[in-house]
Amino acid sequence: MKLGVNIDHIATIRQARGGIEPDPVAAAAIAELAGADSITVHLREDRRHINDRDVKILSRTIKTRLNLEMAATDEMQKIALEIKPHSVCLVPEKREELTTEGGLDVLKQKSYLQEYIKPLKKKGIIISLFIDPTEEQVRASFEVGAEVIELHTGKYSEVFNTPEEDEVFNELKQAAEIANKLGLTVNAGHGLNYWNVKRFPNIPDIYELNIGHTIISRAVLTGMDRAVKDMKEAMSLK
Repeated sequence: MKLGVNIDHIATIRQARGGIEPDPVAAAAIAELAGADSITVHLREDRRHINDRDVKILSRTIKTRLNLEMAATDEMQKIALEIKPHSVCLVPEKREELTTEGGLDVLKQKSYLQEYIKPLKKKGIIISLFIDPTEEQVRASFEVGAEVIELHTGKYSEVFNTPEEDEVFNELKQAAEIANKLGLTVNAGHGLNYWNVKRFPNIPDIYELNIGHTIISRAVLTGMDRAVKDMKEAMSLK
C-alpha cells in the first residue's frame, strides 16, 4: 500500500505569519526522500494555505506524483490544464469549513462532471473523485469517467475505538471491492493517523492512502523525514 503525503498544513504554518517559511516545496522534497509515493496539495478558492506559486513550483520539482485536490470550478480547471499535474482529485469545497467535510455527491452532478473532466483527461491528467464509501457513489464515479476514487475515511476516523468501528470499516472495504471490480483504482484518506491507519493493510483493494494533518503534526516535533517514515511503518503493520 502506497503513501501519499498531503503538505497543505506546512503552508498553514507559513500563512500564520505571512512569510516565506516553512516552504511546502522543501517539505515535499523531504517527504519524497523519506519514502512518500506521491504529494497532495489542495488549492482552495480562498488560497488559505497552498497558493498558486506552490503548485507551479511543485509541478516542476516533484519526483514522484503530484495530486492536485480542487473544486470542480472553471478557475481550477484552467489552472490544472496549465499545470498538468499527474492527477486531479475533485472535492467538495465550502469557504466556511475548516477541512473537507464530506465526499463529492457525484450522483447529483453526473452530467456536469462528465463534461468537466473531459478536457482534463485529454491532457493526460488522471481523474480522481473524493467520495463517501457507498456503492451508489462508486458506480456514479465510474459512469462519469473517473479512473480513480478516493474513499472518504472521516467517519471511520471519528468512530475509531468505538462499537461502530467495525461496521464503518467494512463499508470502506465493500466500497473498495466494488470499485476494484469496476476497474477503478482506489485511494482513501481523511482523518487518518498513526493509530487508526493500522487496519488498512486488511483492505487489499486500496492502492494508496493520502494522509496529511497527522504527519505534519508529528513533523513539527520530530522532523518531516521521521514523521513520513513512522507512517510508512504504521501502514505496514497488521
